Amino acid sequence: MKNINKKLQILLLLPLIAVQIKCGTSKNSVTTSGKAEAWITTTDETLKLQKQNDLVFNSETNSNQTILVDASQKFQTIEGFGFSLTGGSAQAIMKLDKAKKEALLQELFTRNNDAIGLSYLRISIGASDLNEKVFSYDDMPEGQTDLKLEHFNLGSDLNDVVPLLKEILAINPKIKIMGSPWSPPVWMKDNGNSKGGSLQPKYYQVYAEYFVKYIQAMKAQGIVIDAITPQNEPLHPGNNPSLLMLAEQQADFIGNNLGPAFAKAKIKTKIVVYDHNCNKPEYPLTILKDAKANPFVAGSAFHLYEGDISALSTVHNAYPKKDLYFTEQYTGSKSSFESDLKWSVKNVVIGSMRNWSVNALSWGLANDEYYKPFTPGGCSTCKGALMIDQAQNIKREVGYYIIGHASKFVPEGSVRIGSNISNNLYNVAFKTPSGQIVLIVENDGTSTESFNIKYNQKQISTTLNAGAVATYVW
Repeated sequence: MKNINKKLQILLLLPLIAVQIKCGTSKNSVTTSGKAEAWITTTDETLKLQKQNDLVFNSETNSNQTILVDASQKFQTIEGFGFSLTGGSAQAIMKLDKAKKEALLQELFTRNNDAIGLSYLRISIGASDLNEKVFSYDDMPEGQTDLKLEHFNLGSDLNDVVPLLKEILAINPKIKIMGSPWSPPVWMKDNGNSKGGSLQPKYYQVYAEYFVKYIQAMKAQGIVIDAITPQNEPLHPGNNPSLLMLAEQQADFIGNNLGPAFAKAKIKTKIVVYDHNCNKPEYPLTILKDAKANPFVAGSAFHLYEGDISALSTVHNAYPKKDLYFTEQYTGSKSSFESDLKWSVKNVVIGSMRNWSVNALSWGLANDEYYKPFTPGGCSTCKGALMIDQAQNIKREVGYYIIGHASKFVPEGSVRIGSNISNNLYNVAFKTPSGQIVLIVENDGTSTESFNIKYNQKQISTTLNAGAVATYVW
């Protein structure tokens, strides 16, 4: 009889136990530990992406300002955070001895306490201005053309960018890669020069096939190009290399040549338009309005050397089914750690995410101690996330921490969720595929801020120094 009663008691308790287990593992509840990790970078550089003591959620109330994180509000799905792997970046990293290079790549491309988990790279199609020399994949002697692209080859990228990408893919096979050209082969241009000029319409189809050959050649190396832009900074023909490509020209090229060429070759690589500053949202809008070009366009890409980051939302509101990308912002050799940290986290990371971008990329990943290499006329003040000197010392510059505060904690497939801007506390929140909540906060004020982070009726109370950046994870 006693055994029967015990069995009945167990059976009656089972539903209650099940409910308790379900509640304890619910993705909508605060973590079972009731704690949040805090990782902080300060403007005086005493803390650099450094883990602090865990913060404890509780039910206490106070009069401090509050950031309310709301997982029921869902926005865009994130594709990744990272840098441009310029030819110069690859060259700097490839000079490291084997052990140092392997350790650095593990640090950059894995996700654990000692790594920052980069998940997105942008590379140049041919040379960018952060290569030691200008080249395309089909350079010909002056006065000659190659209409059948018989001389197409990946050139000097086979010496550094391609082998380094293979090592990176061995660590993170899922990393997203975007390709952008700074200039087509000069024989296709109306000025016959790597700097400036425009693509001649008679070569539109040949240039479309050039992109096809590029994607196929990279695939043959085991490198999948997820997306391309037809031109880096199409309204800046003063760089070396560079090209002037007006919005109407880009729409014509995509709608009549590049899009159909991709379709014919069954290429799934996304075509992303514009790839320039936030002051000209009318450029991507012009292309998206074009009936022929629109079906081939996956989204629009932006930089922020001019304009306001809200330009991304302007384009999103007009074409909400097209993705937004943030593809470049440099940190300069003449600016301070403090100013770059504050501005870039506020605008490039938080700003781009709050304005619908699916990625956030800073400019060059690495350079030497003289900010080299760069082309004649290229950027001589662009500071990579890493500075690697001749003695193979690796210095992690401000860009490393700007992107690291997101890439380390927000993997591909995370979804941006709701959070309110509170006074000087700029922020953005995410829910990761594993169900973690990540909140990135930048104190844009001039004094320490005390505040609460509230989630599901529980909150933590904390402070953040002026200009500091924190990532909270629970």
